[in-house]
Amino acid sequence: MLLKILVLVLAFGLWAAPAAADIISGCVQERDQDLRIQGCTAVIKKSSQAGKLASAYNNRGNAYVNKGQYDRAIEDYNRAIVSDPKDKAAYNNRGNAYAKKGQYDRAIEDFDHAIALDPQYAAAYYSDRGIAYDHKGQYDRAIEDYDRAIALDPKYADAYNNRGHAYDDKGQYDRAIEDFDRAIALDPKDSFAYNNRGNAYVKKAQYDRAIEDYDRVITLDPKYADAYSNRGKAYADKEQYDKAIADDTRSIALLPDKAGYYNTRCWHRVLSGDLQNALEDCNRSLELNSENAYANSIRAYINEKLNNLDAAEKDYRKALALDPEMKSSVEGLARVLKALGKTQ
Repeated sequence: MLLKILVLVLAFGLWAAPAAADIISGCVQERDQDLRIQGCTAVIKKSSQAGKLASAYNNRGNAYVNKGQYDRAIEDYNRAIVSDPKDKAAYNNRGNAYAKKGQYDRAIEDFDHAIALDPQYAAAYYSDRGIAYDHKGQYDRAIEDYDRAIALDPKYADAYNNRGHAYDDKGQYDRAIEDFDRAIALDPKDSFAYNNRGNAYVKKAQYDRAIEDYDRVITLDPKYADAYSNRGKAYADKEQYDKAIADDTRSIALLPDKAGYYNTRCWHRVLSGDLQNALEDCNRSLELNSENAYANSIRAYINEKLNNLDAAEKDYRKALALDPEMKSSVEGLARVLKALGKTQ
């Protein structure tokens, strides 16, 4: 399920000769991140005005975030704040960069600063802080922040989507769906909200409604890999394994290095009775991420079914080392040890 943050881009004016102006203008565009970095760097070199420097550092930081270079982004947001200590956007964006690194407490501190600087127009800051609380498992505090964001901006679709996510995490699926409905009503092209609503319908075992939502996501964004994976899981829940595996394959084609997609197709192939191809998928999943307890447990189960008992024992033990409470692995290891004539 997906939460939506707001990254703030700042505009500024800076005169330059035409050729240089083309480079500098790259600082405020959002498509080509390398061009953006080049443009912002040019602004930083040419300007001594605090406000323009802060904007350029902020925008270059955003480009680094989009490239996954969070530490470099944080360095630029730091410089933006030094240039303009009241730059609320830089605090908010730095908070989002910390959140991307999983440093949620530091993120919340930055969102607090942004809110304190602009409490009356802080809908986005409250929503982003809510995301950090959500990731910390503090769902009620997250919902309080989304409530504040919505009170400040009742048409803020992302805040409804994010609050729906928090209700979903609390297991309140009907309330989650109500919020996803509102997000979609405000932004009918919001693929995130459709995907999240589909996930909530799956949890309510309303698989056909979920599939309808995933269909909408794919229509809006044919390269949305998670939508194919999620639709595949819904088809599997309906025991339509051929359709499930076809969707798994589409998600893998879009993101071939995502271990979870291979793991999902592995399990769906197990359910369809195709153990050999399932084993290949689980092998690939574990090549990409060997520390996934669930993937180790599934491969152990396949090896058990194929009578590769030594391999099954090894995988069950690895799964239990990662997750000692996994019931399927506890039971599977007991079966394998009994078949091998060993004791626990």
